[in-house]
Amino acid sequence: MTPRVSILLPAFNAADTLPACLRSVQRQTETRWQCVIVDDGSTDATLACARGFADADRRFVVLPAPHRGIVAALNAGLEHCTGGVVARMDADDLMHRHRLALQLHALDAAPALAGVGCHVRIFPRQHLPDGRRLYERWLNSLDSARRVREEAYVECPVAHPTLMLRTAVLRAVGYRDCDWPEDYDLLLRLLAAGQEIGVVPRRLVAWRDRPERLSRTCDHYALERFTACKAAFLAATLLADVDTYILWGFGDTARTLHRALLRHGKRPAYIVELHPGRLGNTIHGAPVIAPDALARVPRLPLVASVAGAGPRRQIRAALAALGRRELHDFVCAA
Repeated sequence: MTPRVSILLPAFNAADTLPACLRSVQRQTETRWQCVIVDDGSTDATLACARGFADADRRFVVLPAPHRGIVAALNAGLEHCTGGVVARMDADDLMHRHRLALQLHALDAAPALAGVGCHVRIFPRQHLPDGRRLYERWLNSLDSARRVREEAYVECPVAHPTLMLRTAVLRAVGYRDCDWPEDYDLLLRLLAAGQEIGVVPRRLVAWRDRPERLSRTCDHYALERFTACKAAFLAATLLADVDTYILWGFGDTARTLHRALLRHGKRPAYIVELHPGRLGNTIHGAPVIAPDALARVPRLPLVASVAGAGPRRQIRAALAALGRRELHDFVCAA
């Protein structure tokens, strides 16, 4: 049987969680799948667990590998994916039984989409930090390819374990190690290339939150590395043809992004602020102006870098009233 979908699943020392993860794969209502498990040099029973499932179900393919990290594991597994689409999965997460079927249906219904994500349920809920609950709420508010593109510089708008991509698209770009999150890098490269990523607005992946997650322990996933990734792509896309831009906001979020963009030779010509103590001053040589002054200054690309969905909605409305088009004239970042 040629699978409709290949599940790409790297695993490292995941013996405690892998059995439940693989059982959730076996329960899928879409049965035409292949699951490529890449054991990234585990020192526990991960490899033995994976081989046990493969012995009982030939749809599981096990690739033992030396420990080289998640990027190498993903690229090695991708070479063995034979389905027309690839669904990402992590060894400590769980799939809803209709996940593959619903995401495949979404791709079949929209041939222009390169891929689709879905909503998540972060677990366990006990002791879940407020920040993770807010991120879950924001992530699950995105329901279209347009929203994914608009929010791409706020946070990674698609949880990587929920992503399903057409295999040809994923093979064309692959994963790369750039000293920042490989999943965010992949998504921004796809969007920069003009690919569209949609969302199935249902919670189809249970996303485990625990202190041992790679995103909690590896320096590549630190906040400053996310910011460095955003700055690199902003410099190469919205700001590619200019050395100066307009920066809306100068709180902690904007200051961090400002510093990262300076490393790419991009500096603000104006800073838009509401704080009365800053208006009329200059910050790093940039005049601080009120929003209504935007109509009287050169029409440069604008980066609105503020925390909070509410303030960003207000900024979007104000810029739309001035005839500024999101994704063409400005982007929102955080």
